[in-house]
Amino acid sequence: MPELLLFSNSTNHGRGYLDHAWEEVAAFLDGRDRVAFVPFAGGDHGAYTARVAEAFAAHGIGVTGVPADAEGGARVLDDAQAVFVGGGNTFRLVAALQRTGLMARLRERVLAGLPYMGASAGTNITAPTLRTTNDMPIVEPESFAALGFLPFQINPHYLDADPRSTHQGETRETRLTEFLEANDVDVLGLREGVHLRVRGAGAEISGATVGGTAVQPDAPGPAIVFRRGSAPFEVAGDVTDLFARRPRFDQPV
Repeated sequence: MPELLLFSNSTNHGRGYLDHAWEEVAAFLDGRDRVAFVPFAGGDHGAYTARVAEAFAAHGIGVTGVPADAEGGARVLDDAQAVFVGGGNTFRLVAALQRTGLMARLRERVLAGLPYMGASAGTNITAPTLRTTNDMPIVEPESFAALGFLPFQINPHYLDADPRSTHQGETRETRLTEFLEANDVDVLGLREGVHLRVRGAGAEISGATVGGTAVQPDAPGPAIVFRRGSAPFEVAGDVTDLFARRPRFDQPV
């Protein structure tokens, strides 16, 4: 059964890489000490992998970078005890996974039981599509289709509008409301410092929990759900009911 640990972000202000999340990471890995790292959301794969390997090594965990080629990437994924997909630009990540054929291989391995961790862009791609990413489309992927482990979209780094601000432009809520005008699909907004733990996928879901503490001052909770026809509502703890709704894309109001 698939196991997912999805972080909104990898670094909180003033702390090191994943320092705010090591308790959850250790519990999730449960003694596993070999992790495959997918660096495709970053520009310099070698430097990115080295940074992540240094952070994991401090906890006795070895990291092997997944190369951006079908044969080598598949070999690393096959040998891994878990996989971690790092943050960066989601368009670049999806384009690389599709170009190399590793999107399908990654999906296959995770559905077969390979534990999956993601942060930011790596969290984005567990949804059906990348349509609710915050990123600029710096490259053009073959399609917006992602891994589809979840039946809803995720918006990592969800940022509440500051009522004291004089900014009159679009807010994150505005953009997600626009998404719902064109798609009948829930969106889970994860604030900084927060994670989603999922056990199972699709019809085999056995539980999903939002945990962690939002670091944004005055945040009303860890996460928020946007749903067509409803006002946005806060969620914490068990969110398994989100898996009961079927996504319907390209369904204008």
